[in-house]
This record gives sequence, structure tokens and C-alpha cells, in this order.
Amino acid sequence: MAKIKVIVNGAAGKMGREVVKAVSKEKDMELVGAVDLKEVGVDAGTVAGVVILGVQISDNLENIIKATKADVVVDVTHPSAVMENTKTILENSANAVIGTTGITEENLTEIKNLCAKHKVNAIVAPNFAIGAVLMMKFSKLAAKYMPRVEIIELHHDGKADAPSGTAIKTAEMMLEEQAKKEQKAEKVKEIEKIDGVRGGNIEGIHIHSVRLPGLVAHQEVIFGGLGQTLKIRHDSISRESFMPGVLLCIRKVKEVKGLTYGLDNLL
Repeated sequence: MAKIKVIVNGAAGKMGREVVKAVSKEKDMELVGAVDLKEVGVDAGTVAGVVILGVQISDNLENIIKATKADVVVDVTHPSAVMENTKTILENSANAVIGTTGITEENLTEIKNLCAKHKVNAIVAPNFAIGAVLMMKFSKLAAKYMPRVEIIELHHDGKADAPSGTAIKTAEMMLEEQAKKEQKAEKVKEIEKIDGVRGGNIEGIHIHSVRLPGLVAHQEVIFGGLGQTLKIRHDSISRESFMPGVLLCIRKVKEVKGLTYGLDNLL
């Protein structure tokens, strides 16, 4: 059985190094390319802290896709570059697994159209951690019964975008569930003594973003009801927590058709 040929884009970053490690250990996968603007010319295995893999880091994604005829490209780069990278992947007939956050609704529409045009597939995952996906599912269920809810998401201080894709996806899922029952939280007139102190607002759901060193990826969804509160929390204490989800996406992306948004659609 042919191995899945994988390129990691962002291979020198913290997340990229973990993906390189994970892919290199799988018997049904082959790391055929590694791309980054840093550590160019260095073996991807050396950068990831594993054995030498014989794959040097390149700074040209398009050339590597063409040279290797990769099946899948995993993008874990930066919000400012994610759409350009995604276009390059899909336009060169590779399937895309996008873990970089910062994807908008307009971006998703564009990715869907690119998939159809080039007959390839893409999975956009706001969070690869299975526990985080379950947290979102449980929050969606709770939102049916407790419409007053806020989200606190906490990440490392190097995360470029706020709020996180996970927080946005969680809010969207809860709003979708509330819409079925035509149930919305009662609006309260508020006075902000400091601008923005109540966080961001997605159709009545407030999102608060924390950025501090020492954190990895964490989210708490807090529901309030008559005489009670409910907290649903997920903590990724290591980037290893994302790897089972990454590997699942690599294996599934050739099977799903077009665009898949969210790991929950694969479980």
C-alpha cells in the first residue's frame, strides 16, 4: 500500500516541529517535504529533534509540491500567510490540512471554490485536539438549555490572532443550536468604563482573549442560569495533544470532498 506523501509548511515552528515528529513515526506516511522561512537547508528531523530524515527545509512551497507530487500539505504557519499558502497548495493539486488560524467566512468560501475548481480537498481545523472538539460539542448541547454564555480563551503570548479560531467556532456552534429553538440571551444595557473590557461580541456571546507566556491553548465556556453556573473547559498542556487530530486529518482529507470546516465533522 502506497504511503501518504506529506509536506509540512511551517516546519521550523513549534507546531510544525511536532507535526514533523508525528508524521515521521507513522508507517503509512512519508515526509517528502518541509517548508519554512527559517532553518532553510537544515534537515527537518534535526530541527524537530528527531533522527535525520533526509528532508531539508526549503523556502519555496510551490516548488516542493511540484517536485514531490505530495498528496497532502499541512499548513501551520501564520494568519498573514495562510490564504496565500492555501491557494498555492490547492492550485498545485495537493490536498490541504490547514491548522493556521485567522480564516474568515470569506476565506472559507474562496477555499471551497478552489477545491471545486482544482478537484482537491481541504480540511480547515480551528483546533486539532480531540478534547477541544468534545468541549465544543458539549457547549453546543448546553447552549440549548442555558443561553447566557461567555467564552474565555487563553493562549501563549506568541499567538498572533485574537480571538482564537476555536472560540469563534464554539460561538458559531452554540448560536446555530440556539437558532433552532429561536432562543437568544436577553440583552442587558451595559456601560463599559474601559473600552473593550467586556471582550469581543459575536451575536451576544462575549469572547475574552488572554495572551501570556507559560500557556499553550486553553478555553473555558461559562454558562449562567437561575441560581447556577456551568463551566466546560479544555486545556492543551502540550502541542502533542494536537497530533492525533493532525494525523486523522492527513488520513481523511483524500476521502472527504471539497471543504471540511472543523475536526468535529470527521468524528
